[in-house]
Amino acid sequence: MSIQSGPQAPAPHIPTELPAPRGAAGTARTVLRVTTLAACVPYLSLKIAWIAGSRIGIPEGSALRQDGNSLMALNLLTVLMDAAVIVLAFLLTRPWGQRVPAWLLALPMWCATGLIAPILVVFPVQSLAAALRDGAGGSGGSGGSPDALLAPWVWSVVYSGFIVQGLALGTLFVLYARERWGHLWRGRLGTLPPGPTRSARRLTAGAVAVLSLLPAAVHLLWASGSTAGLNPARAAAMDLDARLNDAGYVLFAVLTAAGALTLAHGRGRRVPLLLPLAATWIGAGALACWGGWMTLTTLTVTAADPKLPTPLMSLTYAVQMIVGMLVAVAGAHFFAEREAARCA
Repeated sequence: MSIQSGPQAPAPHIPTELPAPRGAAGTARTVLRVTTLAACVPYLSLKIAWIAGSRIGIPEGSALRQDGNSLMALNLLTVLMDAAVIVLAFLLTRPWGQRVPAWLLALPMWCATGLIAPILVVFPVQSLAAALRDGAGGSGGSGGSPDALLAPWVWSVVYSGFIVQGLALGTLFVLYARERWGHLWRGRLGTLPPGPTRSARRLTAGAVAVLSLLPAAVHLLWASGSTAGLNPARAAAMDLDARLNDAGYVLFAVLTAAGALTLAHGRGRRVPLLLPLAATWIGAGALACWGGWMTLTTLTVTAADPKLPTPLMSLTYAVQMIVGMLVAVAGAHFFAEREAARCA
Protein backbone atom coordinates (compact mmCIF):
# COMPACT_ATOMS: atom_id res chain seq x y z
CA MET A 1 0.00 0.00 0.00
CA SER A 2 1.47 3.35 -1.01
CA ILE A 3 0.79 6.77 0.38
CA GLN A 4 0.68 9.66 -2.08
CA SER A 5 0.70 13.25 -0.89
CA GLY A 6 -0.31 14.57 -4.27
CA PRO A 7 0.33 14.25 -7.96
CA GLN A 8 3.90 13.40 -8.83
CA ALA A 9 5.80 15.97 -10.85
CA PRO A 10 7.47 14.59 -13.95
CA ALA A 11 11.16 13.86 -13.49
CA PRO A 12 13.35 16.51 -15.09
CA HIS A 13 15.05 15.49 -18.29
CA ILE A 14 18.80 15.40 -17.87
CA PRO A 15 20.59 15.29 -21.23
CA THR A 16 23.26 12.64 -21.49
CA GLU A 17 25.25 14.63 -24.03
CA LEU A 18 25.56 18.14 -25.31
CA PRO A 19 23.70 18.89 -28.53
CA ALA A 20 25.75 18.82 -31.68
CA PRO A 21 26.87 22.32 -32.72
CA ARG A 22 24.91 23.73 -35.62
CA GLY A 23 25.33 26.57 -38.07
CA ALA A 24 28.69 28.34 -38.24
CA ALA A 25 30.04 26.49 -35.18
CA GLY A 26 29.23 23.11 -36.69
CA THR A 27 30.73 24.11 -40.03
CA ALA A 28 33.93 25.33 -38.37
CA ARG A 29 34.34 22.03 -36.54
CA THR A 30 33.76 20.08 -39.72
CA VAL A 31 36.43 22.13 -41.50
CA LEU A 32 38.85 21.58 -38.63
CA ARG A 33 38.14 17.84 -38.66
CA VAL A 34 38.73 17.59 -42.40
CA THR A 35 41.92 19.64 -42.03
CA THR A 36 43.17 17.29 -39.32
CA LEU A 37 42.44 14.23 -41.44
CA ALA A 38 44.14 15.76 -44.49
CA ALA A 39 47.23 16.63 -42.43
CA CYS A 40 47.58 12.97 -41.43
CA VAL A 41 47.79 11.78 -45.05
CA PRO A 42 51.48 12.61 -45.83
CA TYR A 43 52.84 10.99 -42.69
CA LEU A 44 50.63 7.90 -42.93
CA SER A 45 51.46 7.52 -46.64
CA LEU A 46 55.19 7.57 -45.97
CA LYS A 47 54.94 5.16 -43.06
CA ILE A 48 52.77 2.69 -44.97
CA ALA A 49 55.18 2.89 -47.91
CA TRP A 50 58.13 2.12 -45.64
CA ILE A 51 56.30 -0.78 -44.02
CA ALA A 52 55.59 -2.14 -47.50
CA GLY A 53 59.31 -2.08 -48.29
CA SER A 54 59.75 1.25 -50.04
CA ARG A 55 62.77 3.39 -49.20
CA ILE A 56 61.42 6.66 -50.51
CA GLY A 57 63.01 9.61 -48.71
CA ILE A 58 65.64 7.41 -47.00
CA PRO A 59 69.17 8.07 -48.37
CA GLU A 60 71.39 5.17 -49.34
CA GLY A 61 73.70 5.54 -46.34
CA SER A 62 70.97 6.16 -43.76
CA ALA A 63 71.07 4.11 -40.58
CA LEU A 64 67.35 3.49 -41.05
CA ARG A 65 68.15 1.06 -43.87
CA GLN A 66 69.94 -1.20 -41.40
CA ASP A 67 67.51 -1.08 -38.47
CA GLY A 68 65.44 -4.00 -39.73
CA ASN A 69 62.74 -5.35 -37.41
CA SER A 70 63.06 -2.56 -34.84
CA LEU A 71 62.33 0.04 -37.53
CA MET A 72 59.35 -2.01 -38.74
CA ALA A 73 57.94 -2.13 -35.20
CA LEU A 74 58.40 1.62 -34.71
CA ASN A 75 56.74 2.32 -38.06
CA LEU A 76 53.74 0.21 -37.10
CA LEU A 77 53.53 1.97 -33.73
CA THR A 78 53.67 5.43 -35.26
CA VAL A 79 50.97 4.48 -37.80
CA LEU A 80 48.73 3.53 -34.87
CA MET A 81 49.58 6.80 -33.12
CA ASP A 82 48.65 8.90 -36.14
CA ALA A 83 45.52 6.80 -36.65
CA ALA A 84 44.57 7.73 -33.07
CA VAL A 85 44.61 11.36 -34.20
CA ILE A 86 41.92 10.50 -36.73
CA VAL A 87 39.81 8.86 -34.02
CA LEU A 88 40.25 11.92 -31.79
CA ALA A 89 39.18 14.24 -34.61
CA PHE A 90 35.86 12.39 -34.89
CA LEU A 91 35.46 12.03 -31.14
CA LEU A 92 35.79 15.79 -30.66
CA THR A 93 33.23 16.64 -33.33
CA ARG A 94 30.53 13.97 -33.11
CA PRO A 95 27.71 13.74 -30.51
CA TRP A 96 28.84 10.31 -29.32
CA GLY A 97 32.14 11.87 -28.29
CA GLN A 98 30.39 13.53 -25.34
CA ARG A 99 29.75 10.11 -23.79
CA VAL A 100 33.41 9.09 -23.73
CA PRO A 101 34.83 8.87 -20.17
CA ALA A 102 36.93 11.91 -19.33
CA TRP A 103 40.18 10.00 -18.77
CA LEU A 104 39.82 8.11 -22.06
CA LEU A 105 39.87 11.42 -23.92
CA ALA A 106 42.16 13.50 -21.70
CA LEU A 107 45.04 10.98 -21.64
CA PRO A 108 45.53 10.60 -25.42
CA MET A 109 45.00 14.34 -25.90
CA TRP A 110 47.65 15.05 -23.28
CA CYS A 111 50.04 12.67 -25.07
CA ALA A 112 49.24 14.23 -28.45
CA THR A 113 49.83 17.69 -27.01
CA GLY A 114 53.13 16.62 -25.49
CA LEU A 115 54.42 15.04 -28.70
CA ILE A 116 53.39 17.86 -31.04
CA ALA A 117 54.13 20.89 -28.83
CA PRO A 118 57.95 20.72 -29.27
CA ILE A 119 57.50 20.45 -33.04
CA LEU A 120 55.16 23.44 -33.07
CA VAL A 121 57.66 25.51 -31.10
CA VAL A 122 61.04 24.32 -32.38
CA PHE A 123 60.57 23.40 -36.06
CA PRO A 124 59.64 26.95 -37.22
CA VAL A 125 62.72 28.27 -35.40
CA GLN A 126 64.89 25.61 -37.03
CA SER A 127 63.49 26.49 -40.44
CA LEU A 128 64.07 30.20 -39.87
CA ALA A 129 67.63 29.56 -38.67
CA ALA A 130 68.33 27.44 -41.75
CA ALA A 131 66.85 30.10 -44.04
CA LEU A 132 69.00 32.80 -42.47
CA ARG A 133 72.07 30.60 -42.68
CA ASP A 134 71.68 29.12 -46.15
CA GLY A 135 69.30 31.51 -47.86
CA ALA A 136 66.78 28.70 -48.38
CA GLY A 137 64.19 26.71 -46.38
CA GLY A 138 65.87 24.46 -43.85
CA SER A 139 64.82 21.09 -42.51
CA GLY A 140 64.10 19.82 -39.07
CA GLY A 141 66.72 17.14 -39.28
CA SER A 142 69.94 16.28 -41.04
CA GLY A 143 71.00 17.71 -44.34
CA GLY A 144 70.97 16.11 -47.77
CA SER A 145 74.16 14.04 -47.46
CA PRO A 146 74.03 10.34 -48.51
CA ASP A 147 74.38 9.19 -44.88
CA ALA A 148 71.67 11.53 -43.54
CA LEU A 149 68.87 9.89 -41.61
CA LEU A 150 66.15 11.17 -43.94
CA ALA A 151 66.00 13.41 -47.00
CA PRO A 152 65.38 17.09 -46.11
CA TRP A 153 61.99 17.13 -47.86
CA VAL A 154 60.74 14.34 -45.58
CA TRP A 155 61.33 16.43 -42.46
CA SER A 156 59.61 19.43 -44.03
CA VAL A 157 56.56 17.48 -45.23
CA VAL A 158 56.14 15.44 -42.06
CA TYR A 159 56.72 18.23 -39.56
CA SER A 160 54.54 20.66 -41.50
CA GLY A 161 51.79 18.04 -41.35
CA PHE A 162 52.32 17.67 -37.59
CA ILE A 163 52.00 21.42 -37.12
CA VAL A 164 48.70 21.51 -39.01
CA GLN A 165 47.49 18.49 -37.02
CA GLY A 166 48.45 20.15 -33.76
CA LEU A 167 46.75 23.45 -34.53
CA ALA A 168 43.54 21.91 -35.90
CA LEU A 169 43.20 19.15 -33.30
CA GLY A 170 44.16 21.51 -30.50
CA THR A 171 41.46 23.96 -31.55
CA LEU A 172 38.89 21.17 -31.64
CA PHE A 173 39.90 20.04 -28.16
CA VAL A 174 39.64 23.57 -26.75
CA LEU A 175 36.13 23.94 -28.19
CA TYR A 176 35.10 20.53 -26.87
CA ALA A 177 36.65 21.00 -23.44
CA ARG A 178 35.13 24.47 -23.04
CA GLU A 179 31.65 23.02 -23.50
CA ARG A 180 32.12 19.91 -21.37
CA TRP A 181 34.55 21.01 -18.66
CA GLY A 182 34.83 24.78 -18.97
CA HIS A 183 33.41 25.28 -15.47
CA LEU A 184 36.47 23.57 -13.99
CA TRP A 185 38.96 26.26 -15.04
CA ARG A 186 36.85 29.40 -14.97
CA GLY A 187 37.88 32.13 -12.57
CA ARG A 188 41.15 33.44 -11.22
CA LEU A 189 43.78 32.04 -8.91
CA GLY A 190 42.59 34.24 -6.07
CA THR A 191 39.17 32.56 -6.11
CA LEU A 192 40.54 29.05 -5.50
CA PRO A 193 39.26 27.71 -2.16
CA PRO A 194 41.81 26.20 0.26
CA GLY A 195 40.47 22.68 -0.33
CA PRO A 196 41.35 19.48 1.57
CA THR A 197 44.24 18.64 -0.79
CA ARG A 198 45.94 22.03 -0.69
CA SER A 199 48.91 20.75 1.32
CA ALA A 200 49.28 17.75 -0.98
CA ARG A 201 49.16 20.04 -4.04
CA ARG A 202 51.94 22.19 -2.61
CA LEU A 203 54.06 19.16 -1.78
CA THR A 204 53.57 17.71 -5.27
CA ALA A 205 54.30 21.06 -6.92
CA GLY A 206 57.52 21.31 -4.94
CA ALA A 207 58.55 17.83 -6.06
CA VAL A 208 57.70 18.68 -9.68
CA ALA A 209 59.73 21.90 -9.52
CA VAL A 210 62.76 20.19 -7.97
CA LEU A 211 62.68 17.25 -10.38
CA SER A 212 62.26 19.59 -13.37
CA LEU A 213 65.61 21.14 -12.52
CA LEU A 214 67.46 18.05 -13.79
CA PRO A 215 66.08 17.96 -17.35
CA ALA A 216 66.24 21.76 -17.49
CA ALA A 217 69.92 21.79 -16.51
CA VAL A 218 70.93 18.86 -18.72
CA HIS A 219 69.13 20.12 -21.81
CA LEU A 220 70.52 23.60 -21.20
CA LEU A 221 74.00 22.06 -21.10
CA TRP A 222 73.41 20.34 -24.42
CA ALA A 223 71.72 23.41 -25.92
CA SER A 224 74.89 25.37 -25.17
CA GLY A 225 76.84 23.00 -27.42
CA SER A 226 78.34 20.65 -24.84
CA THR A 227 78.41 16.92 -25.61
CA ALA A 228 78.96 15.89 -22.00
CA GLY A 229 76.85 12.87 -21.13
CA LEU A 230 75.84 12.17 -24.73
CA ASN A 231 76.36 8.88 -26.54
CA PRO A 232 78.60 8.86 -29.64
CA ALA A 233 75.65 9.01 -32.06
CA ARG A 234 74.07 12.03 -30.39
CA ALA A 235 77.43 13.75 -29.97
CA ALA A 236 78.20 13.32 -33.68
CA ALA A 237 74.78 14.70 -34.62
CA MET A 238 75.06 17.75 -32.36
CA ASP A 239 74.29 20.64 -34.69
CA LEU A 240 72.19 23.78 -34.49
CA ASP A 241 68.93 21.87 -34.94
CA ALA A 242 69.78 19.50 -32.08
CA ARG A 243 70.73 22.41 -29.84
CA LEU A 244 67.43 24.14 -30.60
CA ASN A 245 65.61 20.91 -29.71
CA ASP A 246 67.30 20.87 -26.33
CA ALA A 247 66.52 24.55 -25.81
CA GLY A 248 62.87 23.70 -26.37
CA TYR A 249 62.93 21.15 -23.55
CA VAL A 250 64.41 23.79 -21.24
CA LEU A 251 61.41 25.98 -22.04
CA PHE A 252 58.95 23.15 -21.31
CA ALA A 253 60.67 22.31 -18.01
CA VAL A 254 60.36 25.95 -16.93
CA LEU A 255 56.70 26.02 -17.97
CA THR A 256 55.99 22.88 -15.96
CA ALA A 257 57.64 24.09 -12.77
CA ALA A 258 56.19 27.61 -13.01
CA GLY A 259 52.68 26.36 -13.72
CA ALA A 260 52.71 23.81 -10.92
CA LEU A 261 54.05 26.24 -8.33
CA THR A 262 51.61 28.97 -9.39
CA LEU A 263 48.65 26.63 -9.04
CA ALA A 264 49.79 25.27 -5.70
CA HIS A 265 50.60 28.60 -4.03
CA GLY A 266 48.10 30.85 -5.80
CA ARG A 267 50.63 33.53 -6.70
CA GLY A 268 49.10 36.29 -8.80
CA ARG A 269 45.57 36.41 -7.49
CA ARG A 270 44.24 38.11 -10.63
CA VAL A 271 45.87 35.61 -13.00
CA PRO A 272 43.28 33.53 -14.90
CA LEU A 273 43.28 29.94 -13.67
CA LEU A 274 43.54 28.71 -17.25
CA LEU A 275 47.07 30.10 -17.77
CA PRO A 276 48.99 27.98 -15.22
CA LEU A 277 46.82 24.98 -16.06
CA ALA A 278 47.71 25.28 -19.75
CA ALA A 279 51.40 25.83 -18.98
CA THR A 280 51.55 22.73 -16.79
CA TRP A 281 49.53 20.64 -19.25
CA ILE A 282 51.77 21.50 -22.20
CA GLY A 283 55.10 21.53 -20.37
CA ALA A 284 54.61 18.26 -18.49
CA GLY A 285 53.21 16.57 -21.59
CA ALA A 286 56.23 17.53 -23.68
CA LEU A 287 58.71 16.38 -21.03
CA ALA A 288 56.96 13.09 -20.25
CA CYS A 289 55.98 12.00 -23.74
CA TRP A 290 59.30 12.75 -25.38
CA GLY A 291 61.16 11.24 -22.45
CA GLY A 292 59.06 8.11 -22.90
CA TRP A 293 59.53 8.10 -26.67
CA MET A 294 63.31 8.45 -26.46
CA THR A 295 63.39 5.62 -23.94
CA LEU A 296 61.14 3.41 -26.07
CA THR A 297 63.20 3.86 -29.22
CA THR A 298 66.37 2.65 -27.48
CA LEU A 299 64.99 -0.45 -25.76
CA THR A 300 66.33 -2.76 -28.47
CA VAL A 301 69.73 -1.05 -28.80
CA THR A 302 72.66 -3.36 -28.02
CA ALA A 303 75.56 -2.51 -25.73
CA ALA A 304 77.98 -1.99 -28.64
CA ASP A 305 75.63 0.33 -30.53
CA PRO A 306 76.69 4.01 -30.53
CA LYS A 307 73.00 4.91 -30.05
CA LEU A 308 72.89 3.25 -26.62
CA PRO A 309 71.87 6.02 -24.20
CA THR A 310 74.36 7.01 -21.54
CA PRO A 311 73.40 6.90 -17.84
CA LEU A 312 72.81 10.67 -17.87
CA MET A 313 70.53 10.45 -20.90
CA SER A 314 68.53 7.58 -19.37
CA LEU A 315 68.26 9.42 -16.06
CA THR A 316 67.07 12.59 -17.78
CA TYR A 317 64.37 10.77 -19.75
CA ALA A 318 63.26 8.85 -16.65
CA VAL A 319 62.93 12.02 -14.58
CA GLN A 320 60.95 13.65 -17.38
CA MET A 321 58.48 10.74 -17.26
CA ILE A 322 58.26 10.95 -13.46
CA VAL A 323 57.48 14.66 -13.67
CA GLY A 324 54.74 13.92 -16.17
CA MET A 325 53.19 11.21 -13.99
CA LEU A 326 53.22 13.47 -10.93
CA VAL A 327 51.51 16.25 -12.86
CA ALA A 328 48.94 13.87 -14.38
CA VAL A 329 47.95 12.41 -11.00
CA ALA A 330 47.88 15.81 -9.29
CA GLY A 331 45.83 17.25 -12.13
CA ALA A 332 43.28 14.44 -11.93
CA HIS A 333 42.84 15.06 -8.19
CA PHE A 334 42.61 18.82 -8.74
CA PHE A 335 39.81 18.54 -11.29
CA ALA A 336 38.00 15.87 -9.29
CA GLU A 337 38.05 18.17 -6.26
CA ARG A 338 36.77 21.08 -8.34
CA GLU A 339 33.95 18.96 -9.74
CA ALA A 340 33.00 17.67 -6.28
CA ALA A 341 32.90 21.21 -4.88
CA ARG A 342 30.73 22.33 -7.77
CA CYS A 343 28.27 19.47 -7.28
CA ALA A 344 28.14 20.15 -3.54
